[in-house]
Amino acid sequence: MKKICVSLFVLALSALGSVQANQPEATATVTGQWTTIDDETGQPKSVVEIYQENGKLYGKVVEIFDPAKKAALCTECKGADKDLPVLGLVIIKGLSKDGDGYSDGDILDPKNGKLYSCTLSLENPDQLDVRGYLGFALLGRSQTWHRLK
Repeated sequence: MKKICVSLFVLALSALGSVQANQPEATATVTGQWTTIDDETGQPKSVVEIYQENGKLYGKVVEIFDPAKKAALCTECKGADKDLPVLGLVIIKGLSKDGDGYSDGDILDPKNGKLYSCTLSLENPDQLDVRGYLGFALLGRSQTWHRLK
């Protein structure tokens, strides 16, 4: 009888572990450091740190992998971002929680200085879908960023 009880207990624990393993991670969040990928080369380009401030999400460039671009300035940017170093520049601004993702904010492309509407959503705990667009979300560009480990 003891062997049967122990066997049932072990079986129940393994079934519970299996159910938990198949559920999405409840603590997954978009905050943290993410590696961006160059659209042209497919190589890692920079690290953006996404953080929360006053209930909104922001993201700043905290590392640039190409040594020749580490001192680059945002010469095409407008307003307060004009001629600021890209390293340290806040490129994601003011996103709000929207269901499972974030929207109603902007993303800056330091290469051309353009500001786009932006949405963020987790594909999984280690992949972030970033979409920048003008006007309609259908008319834009998406990237997948990878969580920095």
